[in-house]
Amino acid sequence: MTEYQSLVDHLQTRIKLSDEEMNQFVSEFKITHIKKRQFIVQPDFIAKYRSYVVKGALRAYVAGDDGQEHTIAFAIEDWWISDYNSYIYQKPATMFVVALEDAVILQIDFETETKLKQANPKFETFFRITAERTAAAFQRRIIMNLTSSAEERYTNFVTEFPLVVKRVPQYTLASYLGMTTEFLSKIRNNKLKNKS
Repeated sequence: MTEYQSLVDHLQTRIKLSDEEMNQFVSEFKITHIKKRQFIVQPDFIAKYRSYVVKGALRAYVAGDDGQEHTIAFAIEDWWISDYNSYIYQKPATMFVVALEDAVILQIDFETETKLKQANPKFETFFRITAERTAAAFQRRIIMNLTSSAEERYTNFVTEFPLVVKRVPQYTLASYLGMTTEFLSKIRNNKLKNKS
C-alpha cells in the first residue's frame, strides 16, 4: 500500500471518501516503475494513461521541425502528467513525456477513469477539480509568458517551484521558460552576483 499512500493523501485533501470508496478508487491505478530517459508518451501514439507521480521527475515536451525542444510541463511527486489533449480525446499524441529520473508512477487508463466517474459523483468531482487546477495553472503560465520579462519568468518559477528547479536539467528549465540555456545561465549568474 505504500506506493498508494501518497495518492490516498492527495485525494483526502480534495474530496471526502469513505474507506470503501477510497479503496475502489485507488485500486483502479496500476503501479509502473520507469527508468530515467524512458518515455511514457510519444507523438503519433494515443496517450493511454493519466499518470500520478509517486517518486521521481518527468517532463512533457514538443519538438519543432527544427529539432528544437519546447518543455510544456514538469511533474514531480504529488503531480499529474500526460498529453492531456491526446488522453482526453483519445487522439494521437503531439508531445513526448519522459522520465528525468528513475520514477514510480500510478497510472489510470481513459476507460477506467470514465467508469469511475460514472460510478460515483465524488470521483467525477475529484477529476473535475484536478482539471480545473491544471487549466488555471496553464492560464497563469500563458499570461506570465506574454506579459513578463525572461528574468521575471525565472524569478517567479524559482519562487513557486524551488524543488523543481533543483531537480531538472538547466536546458529543460530554459526551454520551459522560453529562453536559451545561455540566457538562463546569464540570469542565474547576475542573481548570484547581486546576492554577494
